[in-house]
Amino acid sequence: MLRRHSLLSSTPKQVSLFFVSHFHSTLFTPSPKQVFQTHHRWWGYPRSFKPSFNPSPPFCRHKASTLQSGSSVEQIEDVEVADRDVWMKMKDEARFDVTVEPILSGYYNTSILSHKSLETALANHLAVKLSNASLPCSTLSDLFVTVLETDEAIMAAVKSDLIAVKERDPACLNLVHCFLNFKGFLACQAHRVAHKLWLQRRKVLAVMIQNRVSEVFAVDIHPGAKIGSGILLDHATGIVVGETAVIGNNVSILHSVTLGGTGKVSGDRHPKIGDGVLIGAGTCILGNIKVGEGAKIGAGSVVIKDVPPRTTVVGNPAKLVGGKNNPVKLDKIPSLTMDHTSHISDFYDYCV
Repeated sequence: MLRRHSLLSSTPKQVSLFFVSHFHSTLFTPSPKQVFQTHHRWWGYPRSFKPSFNPSPPFCRHKASTLQSGSSVEQIEDVEVADRDVWMKMKDEARFDVTVEPILSGYYNTSILSHKSLETALANHLAVKLSNASLPCSTLSDLFVTVLETDEAIMAAVKSDLIAVKERDPACLNLVHCFLNFKGFLACQAHRVAHKLWLQRRKVLAVMIQNRVSEVFAVDIHPGAKIGSGILLDHATGIVVGETAVIGNNVSILHSVTLGGTGKVSGDRHPKIGDGVLIGAGTCILGNIKVGEGAKIGAGSVVIKDVPPRTTVVGNPAKLVGGKNNPVKLDKIPSLTMDHTSHISDFYDYCV
């Protein structure tokens, strides 16, 4: 087993490789019922690096990510994360990254280390990404920081989204990696600002942000759409969400997903996605229909009817796995397990 002293005596390159493979930071304290498990143990920072937070206590706790028969999805316990803890952890991660890759010191300083809070860092980062020659970065940054610093609910959702990405996406190295590099996360936070402006009847400004997000991140979410917290937009390219769509909490959506209408119908015309839903890549969910809590939509499906809670649908048109009269009921929250194939392979006996 690799011991702590071997890490302390390693070269920077070795430290980097070790950190990437073994730094599976335990933001959550697993309970016996949790579906996700920590398979790697992190032995700590090198002795020369002094974190400014205490890594031992858990940052937050989840209730068991299982579904009880005959009940809806268990509500995920409120994330018990102090604002300072998440932000200070991100700054420590940034400092460590700079020790491994000094060439990024200017980038990390501008994006993370020079800021006093997560709000100002996020406002600046979004502004840099979305600005152009006719839309100055300073103008966007002032707009974003005003919204973020005055809306605690948005910032709580931002932190919940960060943790969701870190927990569910094995490609995510740490929180600061998600913050800086994951366009699904950034598109979602820009939408939260646009939605706030939409509710304030500043619709021209909200649609402008939607347009820039679509151009820069290839994610098109109408500012009128309502999105919960703990959201993972994995890869995110090609996601389209209509004006009257509603997405619940702890939902995971992959790339090329459309939550759209069925034509020129006006009014409430887009899907309503329940808590804990997993939507596979390339899925189209069309019309004012409901996808029940804890449901799973297989990749490439076209859904035009309501999906019962805790069931799986797949195909074009989508059909219930197990059949309409006796559908297979899921016992775990699919958006947390990110399990795309369970029961589907049993239902279909063909082999491509």
